[in-house]
Parts: sequence; C-alpha cells; structure tokens
Amino acid sequence: MNAAVDRVRRREHRELRAQGDERLTGSKYVLLYGEENVPDRHRERFAELTRRRSRKKLKMARAWALKESLRDLWRCRTRAEAEAQWHWWYGWAARARLQPVLQVAGMIKQHLLNVLTYFRHRITNAMSEGIAGKVQALTVRRRPTASGRGSADQSTAESFG
Repeated sequence: MNAAVDRVRRREHRELRAQGDERLTGSKYVLLYGEENVPDRHRERFAELTRRRSRKKLKMARAWALKESLRDLWRCRTRAEAEAQWHWWYGWAARARLQPVLQVAGMIKQHLLNVLTYFRHRITNAMSEGIAGKVQALTVRRRPTASGRGSADQSTAESFG
C-alpha cells in the first residue's frame, strides 16, 4: 500500500506543481509512517498533509487514509469480522477511484481466501522468510578473486555454512 500511496502522491504532486502549488514537495517519507509512529520533527507536516479538511482536496491524503484503514484488518479477532472489514474497506477503495489503490485492492481480492486464513491459524511465514533471507545472505558462493582466494565476506559466509 505504501507504493500505491507514493504513486498517487507523485501524480498529484506533478499536477499541483504545474499549477505552481508546491505543498507536496518533501512529503514522500512523511507519508510512509503510520499515524502512531510519526517522529516529533515530522508531526506538524504530517498533520498538515493528512488533515481531514484537506483530505477532500488531496488525493494523496485519501490514499494515505485508505492505507491506514487497511491496517485495521489485521486487528480483527475473527474471520467474520475480518471479512466484514475487508468488504467495507474494498468499497471505500473502489469509491475513492485512485488507480494505484484499486490495483492493490484487486490484488488482495484475488488472494482474499489466503489472507483470511490468517484469522483461523494466526500464523504467517514472516519468520521463515526472515531466516531464509539471512541464510541466503550468508551462503554466498566463493568466487575467486585475482589472488585466487575468495573475499573476506565469502570466508565469513563460509564459516556459517
């Protein structure tokens, strides 16, 4: 969803700059934060960009609000609650008519049964993916250098192999 918000922001920023409006300049990283994680140094700018009154004016603010609202799906306690939240969110995303958000909504819709499985088992493959990534980083094949030996990084990786 962050990528969708950024695509909406970039498109809107181009449109606004063509009219001489620079209010979205420097807003990319501010919008990546969840509302509860905004650092103090960005709080005022964040509030300015996501203010309810301006949401009607800024497409980017609507996209950000949709991103935050989608996070509520993972707070649901049951599959039925999650399914109801999903349908509500999907309806809002469709009415927002923001193409990048619609693409994300369509992708989630295609995999909705798999997403809803989480609410039965409450497990994900996030830990195994993290471990696999670390193993992959450590299992670099030894490639000879000009001296005929591998690099220091490769010998370190081999010591874990």
